[in-house]
Amino acid sequence: MKNRFLSVALSTLVMTTLSTSCNQVKKIEHLPYPEAERGNVTDNYFGTEVADPYRWLEDDNSAATAAWVKAENEVTFDYLSKIPFRQAIKERLTQLWNYPKESAPSKKGDWLYYSRNDGLQNQDIIYRRANPEATPEVFLDPNRLSDDGTVALTATSFSKDGKYFAFSAAASGSDWIEIRVMETATKRLLDDSIKWVKFSGAVWSPDGQGFYYSGYEAPKKGIYSAKNEYQKVYYHRIGTPQSADRIVYADPQHPLRYFSAWESDDSRWIFVSSSEGTSGSEILYKRKEAPKFEVLLKGFDHDYNIVDCSDDQLYVRSNEGAENYNLIKIDLNDPSKREVVIPEKENLLESVQAAGGRLTAIYLEDAQNKVYQYTPDGTLVREVELPGIGTVDGFDGEKEDTRLYYSITTFTAPATIYAFDIESGQSTLYFRPEVAFNPDDFTTEQIFFTSKDGTRVPMFVSYKKGLKLNGNNPCYLYGYGGFQISLTPSFSPSSIMFMEQGGVYVFVTLRGGLEYGEKWHKAGMLENKQNVFDDFISAAQYLIDNRYTSSKKLAIAGGSNGGLLVGACEVQRPDLFAVCLPSVGVMDMLRYHKFTIGWGWVVEYGSSDDPEQFKYIYKYSPLHNIKKGEKYPATLITTADHDDRVVPAHSFKFAAQMQYAQAGSAPILIRIETKAGHGAGKPISKRIDEATDCYSFLFQNTGTPYKPVHQK
Repeated sequence: MKNRFLSVALSTLVMTTLSTSCNQVKKIEHLPYPEAERGNVTDNYFGTEVADPYRWLEDDNSAATAAWVKAENEVTFDYLSKIPFRQAIKERLTQLWNYPKESAPSKKGDWLYYSRNDGLQNQDIIYRRANPEATPEVFLDPNRLSDDGTVALTATSFSKDGKYFAFSAAASGSDWIEIRVMETATKRLLDDSIKWVKFSGAVWSPDGQGFYYSGYEAPKKGIYSAKNEYQKVYYHRIGTPQSADRIVYADPQHPLRYFSAWESDDSRWIFVSSSEGTSGSEILYKRKEAPKFEVLLKGFDHDYNIVDCSDDQLYVRSNEGAENYNLIKIDLNDPSKREVVIPEKENLLESVQAAGGRLTAIYLEDAQNKVYQYTPDGTLVREVELPGIGTVDGFDGEKEDTRLYYSITTFTAPATIYAFDIESGQSTLYFRPEVAFNPDDFTTEQIFFTSKDGTRVPMFVSYKKGLKLNGNNPCYLYGYGGFQISLTPSFSPSSIMFMEQGGVYVFVTLRGGLEYGEKWHKAGMLENKQNVFDDFISAAQYLIDNRYTSSKKLAIAGGSNGGLLVGACEVQRPDLFAVCLPSVGVMDMLRYHKFTIGWGWVVEYGSSDDPEQFKYIYKYSPLHNIKKGEKYPATLITTADHDDRVVPAHSFKFAAQMQYAQAGSAPILIRIETKAGHGAGKPISKRIDEATDCYSFLFQNTGTPYKPVHQK
């Protein structure tokens, strides 16, 4: 068989040195890309012929694909190795990442459990202590589950009495997980092992004798790429083999649905939540002893999230008739009896927690959190006085708790944890990490700009105090824009390094998210998806017009759906950006639904199987809008070999087509990580390496010299 690419000796790489100083930019030219064979595959979509010359790269098990991946990585890492300040960036990122990180603790049984990372451990360790002042002890160290830190915990749960602990472990970043069980008193790992589970953890029955989970049949082929169908809900009893697990719910008539189960604390009711994708749900229910489930809340036009069930009253966060969500109560003995407990407000009701006899409601106002306490009947107790402005997480617990914990995160400081007294409403500092920089050196402002169609869109702009707006600052513009995901203040050590170098770090709150409720989401999905790209392009233009940066200094970045965002904007406006950093992106919009769980995104994107949806998808699909002979920005595509969420074929095909089409001198590279997946659970060592390469590439291709920072 003819080789699918022509090997080119890497020794042909030509370096033109502008300066030999370690902190200056060198010009790198004449990259020897592997010449990938262009096949003759063509698909007919309702009369439109669409070529797919790199279809062969979808086969992640073929020798030809493996050889292409190897050759591309050789070109990429050879290029990166010649960037003179790459090592200095890695050293600074390592310093910034090396700070203690803790989660808000939660009380289970007689212990307070929390996760902690002393600084550079690949995976966070679970600790426990008898009380807030007691000496902690290691409960579970995930770093011991593998030699290289590539096995990560994706979910954890305790039985109600705290006797058992279940954890879900994923290897090499895959979405496939294995559920294991520990006895908390002895920290002994039991023999229970549940495999072929995806998008599920262990949900304990109130008696603590077993748990519910959602799984698939063992795949016959294509573990990391085959389409996942027929998810079922099972019940596992502790001490029995997986083969004995009982099927609680299955729907053979609808193979492309997700299911999850939950049992009320009094064991009177069992609920199943069903969805056909990433938004829209249906709630089924039955008395525990009843033979079959009935529909309680019909799908799939609205979203329903169960909050609590007490005395046959079900509390549900819902956007039915309330685009910003409300909290309703349903009498399970007579479901026609429904009442609004917390009415819809002007701002998004992001979540509700039931603990300590109160309801804690977290709202999102212009992408920043506010918190309120209510009684179970919906009477407002107080607005919680927060110690700062940022993203709030926590307030979960049990009915008998008197103290809860929560965290606040900003763009310029990592999560700080507070203890919250339920009765008084007072917060006290519990944990503040020590970091290798001064957070007061940086500032964040929220700016509102006007998008193409006149919509007012916000973005967070962070930079070092004293920055001059002269148009010469490198800028890192990040977005997502989809799947009801809200972009709120978050901390990244990489952003601190970038701002130390005079960079402007920007998060833009695009349509498609949920920052302003379901209306905002719908304005950026299906036939409205182009609005998301227009918002991002308008944000870039605003930053340029107001001299935060310039086209020669502007980099755009995003992952997953954000990778699609970057790819689409790059091919639509190649003149506007200097650097593009699409990560694990959905690049082939015509075939995404044919792999793993891509079918679950059809509710968001639409499908090429539908003639009307094909028309608008085809117009923006990044892979299909690359133009031969165009001068594209410097591009570093990142993906991973075990990504079974957005399969790496998306990035493979996009990279091959971009390299084929590129008429300019800017590099088009792809960095393919091994033993890694879509991003969750990635070891800190790999995260630092990837950040080092992305920012080195950014500085190199915006002509930004790196200035070493001397830690005080």
